[in-house]
Amino acid sequence: MASPSTAVAGTVSSPSDVVALINKLGRLPRKANFLWYLILGGLFLDAYSNAALSAGLSPMVKELALTPGQVGLLTATAPAVAILFNPASGWLAARIGRVKPLLLAKLIGVAGALLTAYAGSFETVWAGRALVGVAYGIDFAVAMAMLAEYTPASLKGRLNLWQCVWYVATTSNLALTLICYKLGIGAEIWRWSVGSAAVIAGALFVLQMAFLVESPSWLASRGRLADAAQNLRRIYGFDAVPGERADMPAEVQQSIGFRQTGVLFRKPYLPRTMLSTLISLTQSMQYFAIGWYLPVISLAIFGEQFEKATVGSMIFNAAGIIGGAVSAYVGRRMGLRTSSAVGYAMAFVLLLVLGLGFGSLPTVLAFTVPFLFIFFHSAGPGANGKSIAALSYRSDIRTLGTGITGMLGSFGSVVGLYVFPLIKESMGLGPTIATLAVVPLLGLISCIVIKWDPTRSGIDPDDEVIDLLPAPVPATR
Repeated sequence: MASPSTAVAGTVSSPSDVVALINKLGRLPRKANFLWYLILGGLFLDAYSNAALSAGLSPMVKELALTPGQVGLLTATAPAVAILFNPASGWLAARIGRVKPLLLAKLIGVAGALLTAYAGSFETVWAGRALVGVAYGIDFAVAMAMLAEYTPASLKGRLNLWQCVWYVATTSNLALTLICYKLGIGAEIWRWSVGSAAVIAGALFVLQMAFLVESPSWLASRGRLADAAQNLRRIYGFDAVPGERADMPAEVQQSIGFRQTGVLFRKPYLPRTMLSTLISLTQSMQYFAIGWYLPVISLAIFGEQFEKATVGSMIFNAAGIIGGAVSAYVGRRMGLRTSSAVGYAMAFVLLLVLGLGFGSLPTVLAFTVPFLFIFFHSAGPGANGKSIAALSYRSDIRTLGTGITGMLGSFGSVVGLYVFPLIKESMGLGPTIATLAVVPLLGLISCIVIKWDPTRSGIDPDDEVIDLLPAPVPATR
């Protein structure tokens, strides 16, 4: 933390004052950096919990004698539940702050993981996965908003690192599953896979409860200027003092909640909402249709062996780690919209090549094409939908925006998880992959048509004066 003598000084009267102070930073101080990654750890947990079921799905199916319908329901339960809890958590975080929902998500994550790990029936596993979906829905919407509020403008591209963390988490769970396989754990390998998420969730709960500091931007948006100034001192070492409060009209303050959702679909937010939700929807469909089923694709390429399929999936996920790591740089150099468009264009071509040539491609190409698909997905649209949403709205409605985006992204996940096996059953793996090339094509068209890019607009959302009240209804006779 900076010393008072060298700290940035400023008076806090509104959220825009908080943003202006943070934007003066060229890098995050040590404590702010620690808190930033601690929040990001929740997204690691979300990805890890999702991967846990995928990695141990085959042994679970055998042990519990699950039907194809039950398998489909289990794989889609968490994202389906998240559809409801993304916007609900956005509303909750707008009302009570960012930290409490994040802590609640970790407790629910512990319960969901343990319930699944000790399950003896389909119904219990389903209940556990539903709780995982609740935690996922709460955490993702709130964490992305809080990361955006902690980050100076010069470093906004680092929000895309959540995509790298996603693949690190997925690879970590696959590695654990492989270790359990090598140790001869046998049919209960899936219990270790999903149960380990409870340990991570519990550790994150303790750390976040001990160290997380409430967002100064949110505090200022609620008129808690003394608390906002105090937290700016605690996080960044700023010499910040509360100023005279710039009050919002009482009716606007009271409107914070679901009534505000309508403003996301009015000017100037409409194109921002459309672009972030369309990217989130299409990227999640292509990932959960292809990326989530990488073990199946690995089996088809490398042979019908659990160990080979797992190692193949880990190699494919390494492409996601690399792509996610460079996405922050690419997003900063090209802009989030353009980098998304390039990623979609490459994904479209690669899915066509993989699908049309599946089964006849040389082994090198059969491996290289899905590897490149994951790379361009994670370096482009995979990260950008949520990042665009987190950067496009003012503080008091930011979590509502990320919640709505997350809801539609989860809807895309459900569609991908259901559509892929159904089409695959009727058409085969190759034609299914080729058919799904239409998804990145739709994403590419969205990026071309909608011009908004928060990293290129020069607009600070907290400086915009927006009427948050619903549009008046014209009087009728």
